[in-house]
Amino acid sequence: MNRAQHLKLANAAVTRAERLAGDAEKYATNPDYPHKVAPLAAAATLWADIARTHTAIAAALPQMEV
Repeated sequence: MNRAQHLKLANAAVTRAERLAGDAEKYATNPDYPHKVAPLAAAATLWADIARTHTAIAAALPQMEV
């Protein structure tokens, strides 16, 4: 994988983390679904970690010349 591919995957992971965190926030304010908050927040954290990992790998790779 090259740098651009890792950055693309990082961007996708950030988007997914953001969506899951938003869902967790929505359910946190709904008294009918408190059981959904922790799993959604955990999944959001995992995807944020994946995004950080891809970003770190991309930063370590040489930049491609255009």
